[in-house]
Amino acid sequence: MKHRRLGKSAIYVSDICMGTMTFGTQTDEAEAHRILDACLEAGINFFDTAENYPVPPKIEWGGRTEEIFGRWMKTRERDRIIVATKVCGPSHGWIKGAQRGEMTALDRHNIRRAIEGSLTRLQTDYVDLYQTHWPDHGTEFDETMETLDDLVREGKVRVVGCSNEDAWGLMKSLETSSRLGTVRYQTIQNNFSLNNRRFEDALAKVCRREGVSLIPYSPLAGGVLSGKYQDGALPEGARFSSYLKHGGRQTVMAGRFVNEKSLEATRRYMDIAKEAGMAPVTLATAWSKQHDFVASTIVGVSAFDQLDDILAAAGLELSREVMDACDAVARDVMYPMG
Repeated sequence: MKHRRLGKSAIYVSDICMGTMTFGTQTDEAEAHRILDACLEAGINFFDTAENYPVPPKIEWGGRTEEIFGRWMKTRERDRIIVATKVCGPSHGWIKGAQRGEMTALDRHNIRRAIEGSLTRLQTDYVDLYQTHWPDHGTEFDETMETLDDLVREGKVRVVGCSNEDAWGLMKSLETSSRLGTVRYQTIQNNFSLNNRRFEDALAKVCRREGVSLIPYSPLAGGVLSGKYQDGALPEGARFSSYLKHGGRQTVMAGRFVNEKSLEATRRYMDIAKEAGMAPVTLATAWSKQHDFVASTIVGVSAFDQLDDILAAAGLELSREVMDACDAVARDVMYPMG
């Protein structure tokens, strides 16, 4: 397992990170702990969670994932583990936070309440990476960055990052930090995969020029790149099988991931993986890691037996021929997720 620096910070992490958003819904605690044990044994030291997990977010189970992870981490050597969690963005938009009565935001009050809750559930006195889960462009950037700076000075947080941010928001935040002399975002956690390469349009340049690391989530495009939704299949227990039946936000989201273009691109990536002698999951994970602006790729599983193909990507470097073949698909099937 290779290790890379988070932005310009002193923290080095494994280039595969285990995400936990299914822990507490699709994945029960015993299975979650089994998965976490296997990851640590394989050399993964980086784990990502959020106060809003598990998904889909609901008030009645908000924070359950952190509790499950905290009970596991309590039995391990804390210094060996790099844990990332997130504070909910504003609840007046497309997403509602499953905390604080669905009245979340990135002001001082909410950030303070959020970190105290996360530290309690995680059973730790500090978080290695604290991230804003989605932007709050309506709240003063000064207030957000000054509050995050206070948390670092108090030792509750080591470094900070953002998530689901755009190029303007990231640059505005960096400018604010520079002007105020506060901590800066060292990472950005955005969707990035073979089926969603929009990060390369502008944000990749920002990351390279400003020394910010991407820690991409959903490298399997929500599981689509595994091939499990091909030919109209809706496997039992799969996230988008359920979301497509819900209506509302979940169905709209599922339609971005599972559609005619994304399934055609996936078919071609599956052919590339087969020719290269690897599973589609291994190809998608290795491809994500193989970018200079990426520090660690966040993977996720709902069951222990899904780990093998992901861990096969550890230390794997795709050939130039395979990378070129993937680029050709992206040119032919442009922006499968819109």
